[in-house]
Amino acid sequence: MKQDSQPTPEPRQSSALPPFQARFLAPRYWGVWLAMGVLRLCSLLPYPMVVMLGSGVGGLYYALSAKRRRIARTNIALCFPEWSAQERQVCLRRHFHHWGRASLSVGIAWWGSPARLKRLVRFRGREHYDQALAQGRRVMLLAPHFVGLEMAGALLSMERHMVSMYKGPKNALFDWAMRRARARFDLIMIERSTGIRSILRFMQTGRPFYYLPDQDPGEASFEFVPFFGVPTATITAMSRIADMAKAVVIPCFIRQLPAGQGYEISFKPVMEGFPSGDLMHDVTRMNAEIEKGVREMPEQYMWTYKRFKTRPENAQCLYARRKTP
Repeated sequence: MKQDSQPTPEPRQSSALPPFQARFLAPRYWGVWLAMGVLRLCSLLPYPMVVMLGSGVGGLYYALSAKRRRIARTNIALCFPEWSAQERQVCLRRHFHHWGRASLSVGIAWWGSPARLKRLVRFRGREHYDQALAQGRRVMLLAPHFVGLEMAGALLSMERHMVSMYKGPKNALFDWAMRRARARFDLIMIERSTGIRSILRFMQTGRPFYYLPDQDPGEASFEFVPFFGVPTATITAMSRIADMAKAVVIPCFIRQLPAGQGYEISFKPVMEGFPSGDLMHDVTRMNAEIEKGVREMPEQYMWTYKRFKTRPENAQCLYARRKTP
């Protein structure tokens, strides 16, 4: 059913971006400035060169970061117990290479021209998204943490003003830079601790909600439901937001294409019958949709996150340091 077409005023906070602070010039932030300078430089390079340099950066990160290597190895083993040790190792190494390429591509997402973004990103299943918008439906894009999510957010917000929710990073300068870069196409970022009321107000104005639910819940409401067969603390907000906003949910995955061909955004069919009125069923179904996307391109999922950090009561930490090769 088509939504009410009466225009709804934008919430005032749509223009509330963090101001620059003099403390950002202090030595403690020089490393962040250097990193942003590298990303800015990469945004000027031909994309095949960014891919080549990014693969090298990813390989170096794999070699130097034993902690992230251990986290990713643990996650892959938990999700793919049927794989051999060699298959897991191949996925692990490929993941770091994809991560490196995507990391250096952030500069293109933040500063690249609209024409360049359009050249680098193609679509698959676009009709599912376009039809929902044409029908006047409010839309939630279920966008899991694949390495190319920054590129997807830039391209989609360039086409249509959007709203998203995020967990603010600890580094204030990085938070300032990230929010301003993402806002260049009017992608509104709502801090997760703010709650869902702001999200609902923006959705009422017609903005699609670019939602990344697959992260450790922290203080958010969650339930333990299976993810690759592992009881996983999973945020329940998607079901509640879809219900309150009367929105359809469309899974949306970003794939890094081989040989420097760019990225592909893949839209899946609308999740019919969602929400169902059964919260546990909805959260389980959400994880199952994410799992389908991960199985399509396992090396590109963000394995370096502690996805299984929060455990059921008295359960052992899955990321305890072990003697691993």
